[in-house]
Formats: sequence, structure tokens, C-alpha cells
Amino acid sequence: MEYRRRNERSRYNVLRAMSGFLIGRVASEPLQTPKPKGRVSLLEYRRRNSFPLHTLYLLFDTNSNNYLYKGVNMRILFIGDVVGAPGRKMIKEYTMKLKQLYKPTITIINGENAASGKGITEKIYKGFLDAGAQVVTLGNHSWDNREIFEFIDDAKALIRPANYPAGVPGKGYTLVKYNDIEIAVINAMGRTFLPAIDCPFEKIDEILEEIQGRTPYIFVDFHAEATSEKQAMGWYLDGRVSAVVGTHTHVQTSDERILPKGTAYLTDVGMTGPYDGILGVEKEAVLHKFLTNLPVRFEVAEGREQLSGVIIDINPKTGLATSIKRIQINEDHPFYT
Repeated sequence: MEYRRRNERSRYNVLRAMSGFLIGRVASEPLQTPKPKGRVSLLEYRRRNSFPLHTLYLLFDTNSNNYLYKGVNMRILFIGDVVGAPGRKMIKEYTMKLKQLYKPTITIINGENAASGKGITEKIYKGFLDAGAQVVTLGNHSWDNREIFEFIDDAKALIRPANYPAGVPGKGYTLVKYNDIEIAVINAMGRTFLPAIDCPFEKIDEILEEIQGRTPYIFVDFHAEATSEKQAMGWYLDGRVSAVVGTHTHVQTSDERILPKGTAYLTDVGMTGPYDGILGVEKEAVLHKFLTNLPVRFEVAEGREQLSGVIIDINPKTGLATSIKRIQINEDHPFYT
């Protein structure tokens, strides 16, 4: 009995020492089994899963000699403005490949140009979900395809800019469940060189107040034209949200960074669609417009395609970003596994 007591005490000391090493550490592998129900001893967890401890954060409980489930390492995959059939083709071909490579917790797609470059349809929206997205965001082309009015209120994973006036169909943010945690995704639109809707800064303040205490994970898709307005939003929300990523201009910027208070920022994630057009449109029509200043009809370009996105890692203890990485897939930047 004395030997057994000493052996148990020795095991307790080993586990206690290991806790200082394990707390706050996250491995890059995905979680292979469901979240344990209740408390699970380290030895039992080792029986179920070989080390490293995947994406579990563990906290030592000195009263029960067990490790308690703490949280998960959050990784967000965001894919930029999908333009027409070429963009949808890239989503279908590469979303699951990107998920297998980066193993994101949540995947978000901006789909405001997905239907022939103008708006989105219910079929396309559901196709994005089938491709692996948990949330689809929109922008200033939200209403260009009138079919949206028939399904937006029932589309739980579809959000439009939150700062549209009261009474506009749809919603401006959503909370996505992952195990027992939630991730907030907010869509807002700038007002510089775009329709003068409600103030995006004030609207996001309102949303943050509404979701206060529910989740530390908050992603903002800020759909805006002016670089200055996007940067202003980044600084305005620094330390208050996990990430602010710009959309709308269709050209990926290379200014990804983590702001001083911990918010990941990128001025524009870029577009997913034609690679050889101008912002996704046939270049001949755009050139004719610039050369003559005459009205022209813009059509989605054909030919080579591209995908633009970003991967963001978030600290589960603070809800703030630890890394941000741009993604480009095109003929000049091939996809490698």
C-alpha cells in the first residue's frame, strides 16, 4: 500500500511538472477525436490519441490530477471576392485542398460577385457551403441579383453589410459554433466612393456590444473602396477584434501585419476569378472605356483563373492574432501541398 501511495504521488509530480510545458502549447495537427466530455486524465487521453496533443489546450487541475479541456487554437481561412464562373471553379477545385493543407477551424468566402459578377444566387450560396465554407459574406453588389430577396432571410450562413439601414433583409453578422465555442463573423461596408449607408464604425461598435462576453474570436470583412478607410477601420478595431480584412478592390495587397494591440490586418485580400482580366472583367471593354469614355457593357473575363485568400491564427486565451499569411493561387503562383 505504501509503495502504491508513493507511486501515485510520483506520477502526480511528473504530471504536475509536465503541465508547465503543456499549458498554452498547441501542435499543428488537427484534432482527430471529438472534444472529451468532462474531465479526462492525461493517461486516458494518451490512450485515445498519440502525442502531440493536436489542437487541445490543456490546464492542470491539482485537485484531481487531471487535465481539463481549455480551448482550441483558432485558424481562419478567408477567400476573397469570388467573381463569376471562373471564381466558382477555383472554389470548387481548391477550397478542400486548402482546408486539407491549412486545417482551418472556419472557412469564410466573400461571394458578392459570384453570379456572373453581380450578386449571388441560392444555388451558388449552397455550392459554397458544399465546398467547405461555414460563412458567406457580401458587399455593395449584395442586391444585384434579385433572387437574393427570396432566400437571404432563410440563409443562416449568409451575411450582408451590417451597416445597411434598419429594415433591409438579411443580417450583418453571425456566430458560428465550433464544439462549445463561437466565432463571430461581421460584414461591414465603407462609405468612401460607395453608397452613403449607415456609419460602419458605429455599427460595428453596436455589434461588439451585443456579442460581448460570448466569444473572443471576431473576424471582420470590411468591404470598402478607399485604402484610407480600411486602414482607419483596422486601427479603430485594433485590440478589440481578432482580424480586419478588406475586400472589394479585387487586388491583393501585401501589407498584412498584426497591429500593436493584436489585431490581424490586410487592406485587401484580393479576388478569386479571372486572372487575365481587369478586376475580373474583360480587359478589352475596360480599355475601351478608358480610351473613349463611352459606356460599355462589362462581362466576366474568360481564360486563366486565380484564387486569393488569407490564413489567420488566433490565440485562444486572448482572441488576438498570432500570425497572418496571404494566399495566392494562379499560373505564376502554383498550388503546392
